Amino acid sequence: MRSLSLCKKMRSVANLSVPNHDHAEIPMIDSDLLLEAYRLGVFPMAMENGEIRWFSPEPRTILPLDSFHVPHGLKRERRARAIEIRINTSFEAVLRACAERADTWINDEIVESYARLHELGHAHSVEAWSANELVGGLYGVAIGGAFFGESMFHRTTGASKIALWALVDHLRERRFALLDTQWLTPHLKQFGAREIPRQLYLHLLDEAINLSRTFVD
Repeated sequence: MRSLSLCKKMRSVANLSVPNHDHAEIPMIDSDLLLEAYRLGVFPMAMENGEIRWFSPEPRTILPLDSFHVPHGLKRERRARAIEIRINTSFEAVLRACAERADTWINDEIVESYARLHELGHAHSVEAWSANELVGGLYGVAIGGAFFGESMFHRTTGASKIALWALVDHLRERRFALLDTQWLTPHLKQFGAREIPRQLYLHLLDEAINLSRTFVD
């Protein structure tokens, strides 16, 4: 009954019109709606025409924290490039860097919406710096003991991989239970990411979001 109820709520969220609020004259997804969607396994993406659509993949991809695989040579690469990891020092810069690609689902409305979530303490960035320059990173949303990875970028080879490695170390340290990566890609597969049925994902999600965890103090 619990999973059936969640699926019904997911469909309700997915069918909602996205409320917009003016924020520097750019529309923004309501923060409460966005957080509720994540709690139900749903996330937004911007289409080419600017429309916001909601997704709940079947199957869903997670990156198990207890079996994360560090690719051969990444430790050496991190030392050689003198990568420094920072958290939440340049969130919007990371967000906008993730959008700087030909095929992107991150438009101005997504940027404003997640920037607001960051201001509220729900969205976070893990950043790779070298010689005081932002060379890679990722961002996502944290609720309870679940972290929802959204996107990553790199300007130096391996920087996004190092940021992901740092994220996993951080989540382990903070005793998180779930790292959601949405869809499986070759990039994520090398770290041990795997697909699971949506029903199992929703069960793991329900357990994780009810844990008392914080991403930062």
